[in-house]
Amino acid sequence: MLTRFAPAPTGWLHLGHVLNAEYVWGSGATVLLRIEDHDRERSRPEYEAGILEDLAWLGYRPDIFAGRQSDRDHVYREAIDILRAQGLVYACDCTRIEVRGAMREARDPELEVRRSNVNELRYSGHCRDRALPLVDGYGWRLRVDPGVERFVDQRLGPQEHDPSEQCGDFLLRDRRGNWTYQLAVTVDDWRQGIDLVIRGIDLVASTGRQIRLARLLGRERPPSFLHHPLIMKSTDQKLSKSDNDTGVRDLRARGWTSEQVRAATHRGVTTEP
Repeated sequence: MLTRFAPAPTGWLHLGHVLNAEYVWGSGATVLLRIEDHDRERSRPEYEAGILEDLAWLGYRPDIFAGRQSDRDHVYREAIDILRAQGLVYACDCTRIEVRGAMREARDPELEVRRSNVNELRYSGHCRDRALPLVDGYGWRLRVDPGVERFVDQRLGPQEHDPSEQCGDFLLRDRRGNWTYQLAVTVDDWRQGIDLVIRGIDLVASTGRQIRLARLLGRERPPSFLHHPLIMKSTDQKLSKSDNDTGVRDLRARGWTSEQVRAATHRGVTTEP
C-alpha cells in the first residue's frame, strides 16, 4: 500500500498534523511526502522548511518525496483537458457572498436537515449555461450531476455521499488562478498511485466528490479511505495553525522532547462524527 502525508505550507506544524502523521506512519504503508502549496497567496517557503525540519526532528521519514503542487501546473491542466472533452467544465463569476445569498433564497427545509452537520456552500449552477470564457479571472467549475457515491471507510464503515446535494458544482480553479484542494489532491492521488488516504474526519465530506472526480478523469478504482478523530481546541473547535500553544516549534522551544510531542497527540480531546 502507498499512502501519503501532505502538509500545506501555510503555517507551522502543530499537534493536529502530528496526530495525522501518527496514523500515516503507523499504517505500515509506504509513505509519500507531498507539499500541498496550491494556495499560492498563503504558502511560504519558510513554513515548508520548518515543516520538513519538524518532521525530521519527530522521526517521521518518508519513503518518497513527491515535490510540490506548485510544480505540477501542467498535470492539472491535462486533467482539465480531460474534463473539458466531456463538456464538464465551465466558467463562473459568482462570489461566495452571491452563492450564500442564493442558498438562503432557495432554502429547502428537507435538504437543510440532511446537510445540517455540513458547514459548506452549495452552488446552484447559476453559470452553467452562461457560456462565460474559460480564462483567468473566472472560477472554473465541474458539472456535478445527482448520484450517490458509496465507499467503506476503514474506521467509520459504509458511507454514502451525493456531491450534487452536498456542494453542487464545485470549483476546480479559483478566479485568482489557484488550483483548488479538490482538484489538486484528486489528481495527485491518482497520478502518484496513492491507494490509501489517511486524513482527519473534518475532510470526510470531500470523499464522495473526490471519488466522482477521479472516476471522471479515468481512475478505475478509488483509493481506500481512513478518517481519524481530531485533536480539538474545544468541544466544537479544532486546532489551527494559529494555535501557538500546540505548535511543534513552540513546544520544542519550551524543552519538549520528540517523544513527548508524539505522546501528546493521544491525550487530546477528540471528536466523533
